[in-house]
Amino acid sequence: MRCLHPGSLVSISCRQRRVVVTDYNFPDVAVERAAAEQHGAQFIACQCKSAEDVTQAVKDADVAVVQFAPLTAPAIAGMAQGATVIRYGIGYDNIDLHAAFDCGLAVGYIPDYCTAEVADHTVSMVLAALRKLPQLDASVRAGDWKAVAVVKPIKPFDQTTVGFLGLGRIGSLVLTRLQPFGFRFLVADPQIDKARAAQLGATSVERDALFRHADVISLHAPATAETTHVVNAQTLRTMKPDAIIVNTARGRLVDEAALAQALAAGNISGAALDVFETEALPADSPLRGAPNLILTPHAAWYSEHAIMRLQELAAADIARILTGQGPRCPVPGSPGP
Repeated sequence: MRCLHPGSLVSISCRQRRVVVTDYNFPDVAVERAAAEQHGAQFIACQCKSAEDVTQAVKDADVAVVQFAPLTAPAIAGMAQGATVIRYGIGYDNIDLHAAFDCGLAVGYIPDYCTAEVADHTVSMVLAALRKLPQLDASVRAGDWKAVAVVKPIKPFDQTTVGFLGLGRIGSLVLTRLQPFGFRFLVADPQIDKARAAQLGATSVERDALFRHADVISLHAPATAETTHVVNAQTLRTMKPDAIIVNTARGRLVDEAALAQALAAGNISGAALDVFETEALPADSPLRGAPNLILTPHAAWYSEHAIMRLQELAAADIARILTGQGPRCPVPGSPGP
């Protein structure tokens, strides 16, 4: 891969450094601009929609801060030598990490700006799905008054097992929030051994056992080759018919067509999704017509405080990089400063 271009051969000391925000959905990026300009860098804010837009925007950039726009190999190859990429948020699926690392670019992310918000949203989905609040709401609005007929069966929480596929920062907070309700807990996570699971009040199991025995499966795994479509036609067939899937992690974890089919056939009881393979959710997605499904528009991260914290942490990373330090939270495998 060509990682150098004429602009990158110019000494940084002989030119003004460039900080580029490729895209953002905040009211403004004043705090990021202030961090860049305080350290003598040019600041450019864009609203890139395509890979081609990003490639043009980040040409010769020393720092690129990306939110949703794709940062591809051609864009990376056009950045300044020794540049750094910062991802606004927890995941970094939209960044070609292989290309970035090949070019010696450091990549950082901000995994801790909204952990409480996502945990709260996840718990809200779990409780609403188990108590079948959407079905009850729809029945009342339709003129019915038939609680048992609408929601049967429902287990008491102290007879309900919640399973976690992955138990990192957010999953651990979800478990802690759910403990007072009396649930039993299973965990499938290669980083959590039986002793650690027991300390958390859970039982460590293999992934197959998690799908077979959990009444609720809450997904908290990263999107990798191994976990992509971990919820699929086969794993859905092994689940209890009254089980529920909740996903506030990454959309790629779920085979959406298989889930929609399982819900329509009554093979599982329900699901709640905040993340999707394609966002916004396409108009022709089979999920839109699936029964017993709660859909939210990738909103779990949101609070006013989370937005402020995300931008402040991004601005702090801009300042760190411009003063010769690496990002606060480098992506695993990222080269140092």
